[in-house]
Amino acid sequence: MSVYYTKDHEWIRVSQNIGVVGISSHAATQLGDVVYVELPELGKKLIKGEELAVVESVKAASEVYSPVAGEVLSVNETLEDQPQTVNESPDDGGWFVKISISDMNDLESLMSQDEYSAYCIGS
Repeated sequence: MSVYYTKDHEWIRVSQNIGVVGISSHAATQLGDVVYVELPELGKKLIKGEELAVVESVKAASEVYSPVAGEVLSVNETLEDQPQTVNESPDDGGWFVKISISDMNDLESLMSQDEYSAYCIGS
C-alpha cells in the first residue's frame, strides 16, 4: 500500500487500483474546526484535479480535489454526522471517498510522503 500527496494537500492511499482519498493533517490544521463536509454521489466519475468534495470550517469553505481520475465506490458517511473526524483523524478515519483509479499513471505526478513534508516546510 502506497500513499501519495498533492500540492493541494490531498492524500491518496493506493492498493492495487483502489484509492482512498482524504486531506492531510497539515490541511486539517490550516482549516481549523471542520463543521460540514459535502461528499460526491456514489458512481460519480472523477477527473483528476477537479472538485471531489467541499469542506466547511469555522474559517472558510474549501474544495477537495481528486488526485486521480476514477469512479466513486464509497463515501465516508461518518463525516455527515461527525465532520470533526476530519480534524481528529485526517490520515485515517477522516477519509472522504474510495475510488477505482482509471489510470494508474496519474500517480506519477503526485508526491511521496518525504516530498510532501519538504513541500509543506518550504511553503
